Amino acid sequence: MATISSFNQSLQSSAAGMAAQSKRLQIITENIANAESKAAAPGGQPYRRKTIALGATTDMRTGVATVKVKKIGTDPSAFKEVYAPHDPVADERGYVQMPNVKPMVEMVDMQEARLSHEANVEAYKKSLKMMEDTIGLLRN
Repeated sequence: MATISSFNQSLQSSAAGMAAQSKRLQIITENIANAESKAAAPGGQPYRRKTIALGATTDMRTGVATVKVKKIGTDPSAFKEVYAPHDPVADERGYVQMPNVKPMVEMVDMQEARLSHEANVEAYKKSLKMMEDTIGLLRN
């Protein structure tokens, strides 16, 4: 029979997964929200797409393998240029730099992050249910 400790480890692992995917969803949402934002002034840069890297880690106190956000960075790819000579932020050639965000890529990433988050929620619920069932058996 599983121990309460193993249930706690399962809960901790699922909670870490939920937290990591929540942060990932936050970054993706920020990217989508800024996909069409221009620089505030001529010669300025528009929003640069943010990236997030998740990685495995071990909780030194409990020894539980979990996931955590390793790094939040920026995508170094080039900005899109749109010809708009009458735009106040256009350069001397008449081009406006636009963010390097690709909404379709962000939507696919969002779907993957959402499904991963849901899987962690379900694993968390199942662990709680198994813990409750085990405690119920021990009472009888």
